[in-house]
Amino acid sequence: MQKVQCEILGLSSSPSTGGAYAILLREVGANRRLPIIIGAFEAQAIALEIEGIKPPRPLTHDLLKHMIDNLGASIIEIIIDELRENTFYAKIVLEVSGLTNEIDARPSDAIALAVRARSPIYVAELVMEAAAFIPSEETEGEENKSEPLEQEEVPKTKEAQLAALQDKLRKAIETEEYERAAKIRDDIQKLTGNN
Repeated sequence: MQKVQCEILGLSSSPSTGGAYAILLREVGANRRLPIIIGAFEAQAIALEIEGIKPPRPLTHDLLKHMIDNLGASIIEIIIDELRENTFYAKIVLEVSGLTNEIDARPSDAIALAVRARSPIYVAELVMEAAAFIPSEETEGEENKSEPLEQEEVPKTKEAQLAALQDKLRKAIETEEYERAAKIRDDIQKLTGNN
């Protein structure tokens, strides 16, 4: 499996996601971004660790990290390795006595553990191809000028339709409209046949 290393670019909430949060991963040394919708608890656990805030009592992810350490294991890396039916899947790669084990996990839990263990975060190349986007360097004025054209003109070729959908996806993520972004991502998957 080809994989790329990513880092956490940021966390955000949006009223359109019904109380959910989005974590935005950035490919190390490149421009691709991968948004993943996560729950409020996991977002809080990740944010507290990133900010260096220690709660008075251990949170669930702190407890898991302490248990892993006390059992003599270490978290080598986490890998977001699959995207099935609009759901991301991850693995936590542990090393115990020289042997490695992969444990199935939600990406949010895996990332919360990775930030505590200072472990690298990887994403499978196939997942990046299916769900990542490259941010635009356009100015806001240029985006507003092109918006009416996108609504009026329907691209004729599959490649043009795909490019238009990817542009709309980028704009939806930049404006933190993650629900709309998920629908656009579904349209892209239908168009490319990646179900």
